[in-house]
Amino acid sequence: MIAEAGLVALWLAASLAAMQLALAALAVRRSDDILAAAVRPVAIVQGGLALLAMAALIRVFLTSDMSVALVVANSHSAKPWLYKFAGAWGNHEGSMLLWVTILGVAGGAVAFLERRIAERTLTATLGAQAAIALGFYAFLLFASNPFARLTNSPADGQGLNPLLQDPGLAFHPPTLYAGYVGLSVAFSFAVGALVTRDVGPAFARAMRPWVLAAWVFLTIGITAGSYWAYYELGWGGWWFWDPVENASLMPWLAATALLHSVSVLATRDGLRAWTVMLAVVAFSMSMLGTFLVRSGILTSVHAFAVDPERGTFILILLAIYIGGALALFATRIGLVRAGNTFELVSREGSLVANNLLLSVILGIVLIGTFYPILAAAMGTQLSVGPPFFEKAAGPIALVLVAVMAAGPLLRWRRDSARALVKRMTWPIAATGISAVLSIVLAGWFGLLPMLGLALAAGLAVASIVPLFGRNLLRTPMFVYGMVVAHLGIAVSLAGMAASSAFTKETLVAKRIGESASVGPYLVTLRGIRPVIGDNWSALEARLDVQRGNGTGPLLAPQSRFFSNPPTTTSESAILTALDGQLYTVLGQSDGQGRWQLRLWWKPWVTLIWFGGLLIALGGALSILGHWLRDRRQKRRAHEAVEAAAHREAWGA
Repeated sequence: MIAEAGLVALWLAASLAAMQLALAALAVRRSDDILAAAVRPVAIVQGGLALLAMAALIRVFLTSDMSVALVVANSHSAKPWLYKFAGAWGNHEGSMLLWVTILGVAGGAVAFLERRIAERTLTATLGAQAAIALGFYAFLLFASNPFARLTNSPADGQGLNPLLQDPGLAFHPPTLYAGYVGLSVAFSFAVGALVTRDVGPAFARAMRPWVLAAWVFLTIGITAGSYWAYYELGWGGWWFWDPVENASLMPWLAATALLHSVSVLATRDGLRAWTVMLAVVAFSMSMLGTFLVRSGILTSVHAFAVDPERGTFILILLAIYIGGALALFATRIGLVRAGNTFELVSREGSLVANNLLLSVILGIVLIGTFYPILAAAMGTQLSVGPPFFEKAAGPIALVLVAVMAAGPLLRWRRDSARALVKRMTWPIAATGISAVLSIVLAGWFGLLPMLGLALAAGLAVASIVPLFGRNLLRTPMFVYGMVVAHLGIAVSLAGMAASSAFTKETLVAKRIGESASVGPYLVTLRGIRPVIGDNWSALEARLDVQRGNGTGPLLAPQSRFFSNPPTTTSESAILTALDGQLYTVLGQSDGQGRWQLRLWWKPWVTLIWFGGLLIALGGALSILGHWLRDRRQKRRAHEAVEAAAHREAWGA
């Protein structure tokens, strides 16, 4: 009965989404306040029903209900509890239900919380959100039913993909989907503002927290996914430019541009057309990512193996939503009043440059991702790998870092190049000193890594310069958010540059008792032993690690075998130090008493993920800072009204 209850909840949520769309359309067209008032509660109930459907799916996974086809295909009674729970979205149907659930809950939250924009614009926004939800409800109910029953229930299931049997599954997909859905809310705000011709600062202030939240969740999801793939896949890389990895990077790039644009519109009433267009582009990228993962056109460790018919369904949704939004943009943007103007040398000018550079990088990633797919469709097999992306996007990214360092040091509206150079004295000095020290201490190690390290140092200094001369106790929280986020970019860039320039790798075959060197470590194979887990068996190496005169902990990389489904995986063992990581992987035996070992020394690689966390923290501080400022402004406005009423009463 749990599965049937979940399916009923899903149908009811879809019905309410249709009702919400119809009510919103009529309310906006007729300017009917009664109909508009009904949209909010419908959106809230719809979100609750979607949440109920997701809870039902999690329940059938936790109880190993083998009468549900999805459970049989993706679970096993012997799996640990965590992987049964997270396994509910470790498949196509379940992950789509999670997507729709977050979409419905976000729409309900907008309906419940939003009070900053005109009611008519909010109604149009909720109508756009309902249209998105309705399409995905239809996709679930007609093409990807997660609650489908089997006529004959097997004794047990086929198990979850072993590569997904990791704690990362519990938080990586939900954070990414929360980011994607946040961009859908920004898209809906943009559509609502275009419909009502209300593109202005109030609309931007309402959209900004959703863009910030989406950006934070995408940052966390990409950072967590990078580290998960790094330690789980056993190849020692933190980013491979896999098409599905790119599918998460493209929305992040667009969201970063949108974040800066919406801030200019909210505070300076500029970049109106830019903001609306970027909201459409950002959601388009999340839809393209969904299409890539679920269309069946890709072979990737990250992709769901789904038939092309479902991909066609998503492609049709993409065409309807994005095509419709672009048509609306084309017909309405000419009627939107132009915002405030600014000089080229100004903070707004730097943000426009920032957005242009981000858009170019986005275009490079988009072309590099889809060109092989289009070529394959025309009968030509080719691959576009890391060398293309690094050579094409790397130099532009470094220019972007330089612009990012200068932007916060510029004044709004207009400034002078001479004054900017003076303010950039310390960042420029840090860049030059870092470049010289890098070459002196490490020799020549490549132009891009050297520039990356130098510019990371300059950006780190530039990120804290806006705090100079301020009363730190009275500095707004969102300023700290900007500082921390930009500092996080510098930290991540330093980790990327150091790891790419100084990584050492060795592949050896050793007998028990023999040693191998990599970087500053001496690794000795002490033994091989069998290990049994909850639903797997493994051969585990015992590695002694020595650095200088000291000794480290015992490392134990494994070669695991899962019976359901039959799969062999490599489980790395990693030793983390302040200056990097020792990464070890156990390979196969050569049949003569020797075992393959792959060893990496990765200097400062942990800075990549630490920087990612700083970036997300900066976004969270910005959300908190803007909320605190809005709260203070509301309180002051309320106090002013009360004071005026009090004076009027005494005057009477």
